[in-house]
Amino acid sequence: MPEQRVQKIMAQAEIGSRRQCESIISAGRVQVNGKVIGLGAKADPLKDMILVDGARVKASIERICIAVNKPAGVLTSSKAEPNDDRPTILELVDVPWRLFPIGRLDADSEGLLVLTNDGALANRVSHPRYEHTKTYKVTVKGKVARATIEAWESGVWLDDSRTAACSVRTLQSSKRSTVLRIVMLEGRKRQIRRVAMQLGHPVLRLVRTHIGQLGLGTLRKGAWYQLDDEEIQALQTPARELAEIRRARRARKRQASR
Repeated sequence: MPEQRVQKIMAQAEIGSRRQCESIISAGRVQVNGKVIGLGAKADPLKDMILVDGARVKASIERICIAVNKPAGVLTSSKAEPNDDRPTILELVDVPWRLFPIGRLDADSEGLLVLTNDGALANRVSHPRYEHTKTYKVTVKGKVARATIEAWESGVWLDDSRTAACSVRTLQSSKRSTVLRIVMLEGRKRQIRRVAMQLGHPVLRLVRTHIGQLGLGTLRKGAWYQLDDEEIQALQTPARELAEIRRARRARKRQASR
């Protein structure tokens, strides 16, 4: 973890406000690794011994979340296989924090990926039981018929089980290709590509545009930025299509029970 000003570490550990912590330091009541420090001193809360009036300050790790626009050809995994020379997302995003990706985005796909150090947040966003939405802009080969979209929305059989209900909308269409907006609650390995292939419309391009209501916006490929509290809340807020997906799921259950 990168070094931080000691008064910030103390404030995060609820010793007092930032100004109160500065006064405590100025009074000579704070030691780092056995030495009394002054204002402006820095420390690593995970490595250094910080004492206030002889009592150790317990590190309170700051939650970090960053949004990345992952280019195609970049691996989501933190480490590539021995003979794989493709770059990883952690090589692309050179930051001083120890982060991991929330969910997956296969190497051929592009778009929004969130990295964090918060395991609880990652679980809330990625586990299917929390009904969290991911939105994709997908270009497929050929003109997609309405019946095909309805089949996709209601679920397709993959690996001996049916895919969950989802929302599929046509954004553009021609004889050569169709651009779809797909909102999903689950994310099996290469699911969109496999379903599209099974329905006769191979994927030409796949971009994840949103996780929850957090969107890519104008973030350029390969760029990243740190999320603020409002954006982290948007990350955890499902897309409006969730209600539609729930209705489709209930309809499928009623049909199956007949």
